[in-house]
Amino acid sequence: MMNKRSFLDLTVFDNHSLKEMVKLSDKLSTNRFLLGDVLKQKVIALIFLKHSTRTRVSFEVAIRDLGGSVIFLGKDESQIGRGEPIKDTARVLSGYVHGIVARLYSHESLIELAKYSTIPIINALTDYNHPVQILADLLTVYQEFKTLNVKWAYVGDGNNVTRSLVEAASIIGFPISIASPQGYELESEFKEKYKDFDFITFTNDPIAAVKGSSVVYTDTWISMGQEAEKEKRILDFKNYIINKELFSYAKEDAIFLHCLPAYRGLEVSEDIMEGERSRVFKEAHNRLHSEKALLWSIYSGYLSDKILLK
Repeated sequence: MMNKRSFLDLTVFDNHSLKEMVKLSDKLSTNRFLLGDVLKQKVIALIFLKHSTRTRVSFEVAIRDLGGSVIFLGKDESQIGRGEPIKDTARVLSGYVHGIVARLYSHESLIELAKYSTIPIINALTDYNHPVQILADLLTVYQEFKTLNVKWAYVGDGNNVTRSLVEAASIIGFPISIASPQGYELESEFKEKYKDFDFITFTNDPIAAVKGSSVVYTDTWISMGQEAEKEKRILDFKNYIINKELFSYAKEDAIFLHCLPAYRGLEVSEDIMEGERSRVFKEAHNRLHSEKALLWSIYSGYLSDKILLK
C-alpha cells in the first residue's frame, strides 16, 4: 500500500487545506525559521534524473532550515540510471533515509516509487505534473492580491505545469483559461475530467484567454527532451508569445508568472519578463517557503488522513 504521507499531486488537498497551506507558506516568507527543526536527525534523499536549479536548491535549503540533511542522487549517481528497478530502489532507500524528493521522467515510475516505499515520497516534477511549482504560484498570487479567487490565463504548451494548474483551479475554484495551439493541447482524457467545472476553459485563442485576467502565466515551449522539436515549435507557437500586445488584454493590475527557466524572445518578450508587472523571481523565491511548509506538514503529522488527505 502506498505511504499515505506521500505527495504526488495536489489532489491530496481539499479547498480548505490547500488555502491553509498557502497561508502557512506566507507566514514562512516573513519568518524563515518559524517551524523549528522538525527534520532534526532526519536524512532526505533527492533523486533527480532531470536537471534542476530552483527545485533542487530550494528543497535542499528547506530541508536544512528544518534541521535535516540531504543526500543528492543524480542520474549518474544511483543504480536507477543503470536500469535498476524503481521498486528495488524504493525498498532499499526506505531502510536508509526518512524520505525521498524525486524528479523523474515517468509519472508511473513515481507512483511505483511511492507504492514500494515505507517513507514519504515528494513529487519534484514528472513529465505528467509539477505540483510543488503550483504551491509557489498560489503563494505568489495570494501575496499579490490577498486572495486566490482571481482569473488566471495560461498561454502555451499543454504540459506538466498546466495539468497541475488545472488541478489547483478545480480545488480552489478560481477561473482559469488555458490557451494552446492546435496539436499542443492537454489530452482529451484529462480535459474530460474537468468538463463539469465551468470556470475551467480550454481554447486555441490566446487573446480570449488573457482578456480580463489578473494572472498571465506561461512556460517554456521546449521542455527537457523536446529539443529536437525546437524549430517546429517556434513556428507553431509564434502567436502565443506573452508580449506587450497580448498582455494588454489582461487587467491593469495583472501580474506575469513563469515557472522558469525562461527563454526571452520565445514564450515571453524581454520587456514583459523584466517589466514592473513581472513576479517571476518572487515566484521562484516562494518555492522555498511553500516547500518548507509542505515538508513540515508531512513530518509534523499535519499531513494526515484527518486534515489534508481526502
